Amino acid sequence: MEPGSVFRADSALTWLFLYRLLLTALLLVLFSYPPETPWLGDQASASLARTMLGLQALTILVGGLAMILHWPTKEQQIQIAIFLDIMLYTLLMHVAGGLASGLGLLPAIAVVVGAILLEGRLSLLFASLATLAVIAQQFYSQFHVDTASGTYTQAGLLGLTFFAVALLAHVMTGRLRESERLAARRQVDIADLSTLNDYIIQEMSTGIVAVDGERKLMLLNNAARRLLGAPGARRGDHLFRLAPSLRDWFASELRLGPGMQRDRLLYMGDTEVRPSLNLLGIERTNGALIYLRDNRELERQAQDMKLAALGRLTASIAHNIRNPLSSVLHAAQLLEESEDTDEADRNLLGILRRNALRIDEIVTSVLELSRRQPAERVDLDLNLWLREFDAEYRESHPESAERLTLENPDLGLAVTVDPRHLGQIVRNLCDNAFKHGRQLGEMPRVRLRAAPDPRTGGALLEVIDSGPGIPEANRRQIFEPFYTTSSTGTGLGLYIASELASANALRLEYIGGDFADGRFRLTFGASSTAPRPVPAA
Repeated sequence: MEPGSVFRADSALTWLFLYRLLLTALLLVLFSYPPETPWLGDQASASLARTMLGLQALTILVGGLAMILHWPTKEQQIQIAIFLDIMLYTLLMHVAGGLASGLGLLPAIAVVVGAILLEGRLSLLFASLATLAVIAQQFYSQFHVDTASGTYTQAGLLGLTFFAVALLAHVMTGRLRESERLAARRQVDIADLSTLNDYIIQEMSTGIVAVDGERKLMLLNNAARRLLGAPGARRGDHLFRLAPSLRDWFASELRLGPGMQRDRLLYMGDTEVRPSLNLLGIERTNGALIYLRDNRELERQAQDMKLAALGRLTASIAHNIRNPLSSVLHAAQLLEESEDTDEADRNLLGILRRNALRIDEIVTSVLELSRRQPAERVDLDLNLWLREFDAEYRESHPESAERLTLENPDLGLAVTVDPRHLGQIVRNLCDNAFKHGRQLGEMPRVRLRAAPDPRTGGALLEVIDSGPGIPEANRRQIFEPFYTTSSTGTGLGLYIASELASANALRLEYIGGDFADGRFRLTFGASSTAPRPVPAA
């Protein structure tokens, strides 16, 4: 038999064994009830039929033992069983009175079973054996017993019936096997597509979470496990136990209804997640598909696009602005050195020179930003790094050293960041604070404050000046490139600091509200390293 056939040899033998045993038991009842006048034949015939059926039951049990012993082969066991059935049913028909008894269809059943379980040629062989057996029974009844109850025409028609049912069963079984092979191929294709889809979903950078009506997990990819902070999450776990922060958001999205979802930002540990919801049905009891996107990763992707565009822009800037600008500066210098230049002209040349240098500073800042190397993040102790930065900044800015204060806790703060980028960020913020933190004629004072972040479990660093702060109307624009309220500024310091923070998965923001000072906060993600005591300086 073919591998993969719907009629597996083991199961076929089992069903054949049960079918034969059940049919034999049914025939025993027919030849035994009622005891005085059985339905089929007289008492003597019924007794002989019962004896034959007993022998049949014995051969069936022997077949069951052969099935357990796996000898002979499964195909041979089926052939022997069909052959014995044809012989037995023909003899029963003869004992019961020949063709007129109505038992002539019993061999047809055996032929159909053989056609279903075995190949086409064998089914025709079984039909031939059944036909020959019926004709032989008719011949024997007429010439030797002289008790024939039928005609040769009836025997011939019954033989044709055997062939017809054999061919029909063979055709139907062939189609069934072909359908099964096609279904098996489709099943393999579907399994391959399912595996491919699962692989694609698992490798997606966007978190995919599918939940049922009870908000239990049906599907969860690797990105979702990372964003939810649940690497061991499994199918059937309750979503809101894994991520309680999603509960209120989910409820609010359901109240809004389809197509009315709002763009919200959720904090899950040290990760900023931007979720979106797609319901799998119109009822609240239906499942839902939740997309989780790492907001900082989106910002980094946007930053990469901006840097790519900026890189193309800087090439044009360097060629079309810097070269003629150097000629302007050189010409201004020659005019200043001329003996024919009076004091008024020198003042005008000074204005020209200062503004040309400002343009050159802007070009230099843009070039530095576009040529920035990718972040090389390492684990470091923020407090230890701040003490080193404090000493370096005081040395390079002696005029501001007395007005710079360092506030850090007695507990180590482990962060992951590129030290070069962190230094440039904090240096830009300190320079900006000393430049714009003046109030009522007093010299600006700046504080560097590090502390644990109770919201994310990470760390935060604040640069606080003594100035009046940034007006509410200007706060949304301070991180935009070239935005400045100073006549001498380039408008790139805070923009560069913000871009460097995004490249390191940090958040730089201006903290307004009730503070009477300027306060910039740099938020770090949670580290796997636990806070530790700071060694004595």
